[in-house]
Amino acid sequence: FRVIKSTGDKVLVLRFGKESDPTCLKLDDILAKNQELVSNMAVIYTVDSESVPVYMQYFDIVMIPSTVFFFNGQHMKVDWGTADHTKFVGAFKNSQDFIDVIEVIYRGAMKGKFIVTSPLDRRNVQQFNLIYNDI
Repeated sequence: FRVIKSTGDKVLVLRFGKESDPTCLKLDDILAKNQELVSNMAVIYTVDSESVPVYMQYFDIVMIPSTVFFFNGQHMKVDWGTADHTKFVGAFKNSQDFIDVIEVIYRGAMKGKFIVTSPLDRRNVQQFNLIYNDI
């Protein structure tokens, strides 16, 4: 993933999932429709989850789609109001939610922050419990 280190001064959006998954298709539609709109702040890539098992394990991705954010090679974390700040799981409810998240991550990163607070209504964030195996 050279793109993680080579993307400078923009939010790198990596969507992990499968093209055949209905939720991934919904998210991909939102990403595609807004790619040009956020192009001054973000670069978007879709990643086939089956082609990168090492990264799936590294980012602890067990549900798709999962979206991970970077800025200047740094993994950006977002407090979604869930136990996991490392990724967004599921599809954004609408385009505005996605745009709002990009703006908050970009502004926070430009101020040197590595974690930001989600601008989304908590009801629009998929809730799940973390289960730790083999600890």
